[in-house]
Amino acid sequence: MGRLERSWYRDGWLARVLAPVGWLYCALAAARRRAYQAGRYRRWRAPVPVIVVGNITVGGTGKTPLVIGLAELLAHAGYRPGIVSRGYGGAAAGQPHWVGQDSRPDQVGDEPVLLAARTRRPVVVGRDRPAAVRYLLAQGGCDVVLSDDGLQHYPLERDVEIAVVDGGRRLGNGRCLPAGPLREPAERLQEVDFTVANGAAGPGEIPMRLVGDELHGVSDPRRHRTLHALAGTPVHAVAGIGHPGRFFDELRARGLEVQEHPFPDHHHFRAADLEFGDELPVVMTEKDAVKCRPFARPGHWYLPVRAVLPEDFGERLLARLERKGNG
Repeated sequence: MGRLERSWYRDGWLARVLAPVGWLYCALAAARRRAYQAGRYRRWRAPVPVIVVGNITVGGTGKTPLVIGLAELLAHAGYRPGIVSRGYGGAAAGQPHWVGQDSRPDQVGDEPVLLAARTRRPVVVGRDRPAAVRYLLAQGGCDVVLSDDGLQHYPLERDVEIAVVDGGRRLGNGRCLPAGPLREPAERLQEVDFTVANGAAGPGEIPMRLVGDELHGVSDPRRHRTLHALAGTPVHAVAGIGHPGRFFDELRARGLEVQEHPFPDHHHFRAADLEFGDELPVVMTEKDAVKCRPFARPGHWYLPVRAVLPEDFGERLLARLERKGNG
């Protein structure tokens, strides 16, 4: 974590110096949203329901496990969900691009490959979200769309908005970029349909836990071992995600002796990044594993997680979709 980002969660002197720029950023973000709401910019409505999952802060909050969980929930309820994503970090994300579980992360982004592999549902990436949805519907046979990290992509009309917040870091110092972590004013959370908290939940928020107990081999996911088997063992923990500390803390809570190796979010890993001069196990996130598979060794493991939410959240979401369908 760099100096600027640290100031976001401590409201340090750097954040206070940048506060006037943050006020301007907040004002422009709010004005842009009002312009779309007033119809001054064109929005496109899909012929099927669209559920947008996003956040109002930069950095990881747990959106990807939630999207995976929602895809499973919808499929279990009889829907045929498809997913669209920005494809951040992928070279092919300009025009709509189909994503399979064997797609190259450097072409389509790491999170879309993970989404395709875990959900086995149609996934399309593209900067233009309406174009991505049209492409998905033309080829995927879907009757509901999940838009990953699409809260600020207002050209795409949405039927349900779900914002994810970090239950520990919350909204940091409450300032907008670059003085704080906010992409939009904090009041934006009052307008979404559901706010899901990854960790401790505040009033009116849906609590979410990320649960994972079994490690998989990066080079061969069919190889398994329990996380408990490494309790008391020194390991190299690798995380190229928005909030690496959460992953490291989880491993420590399970009894592992963690040597931290944080990398920037969406980092393009090379074999040398995993060379630490010893034979200790290397444990990484599932998002990182999709990029490290081509050069992974037998001692490299990843930890899949699943989102656990209250049962009534699924019931409320499905009821909301049903009302939208009958409206």
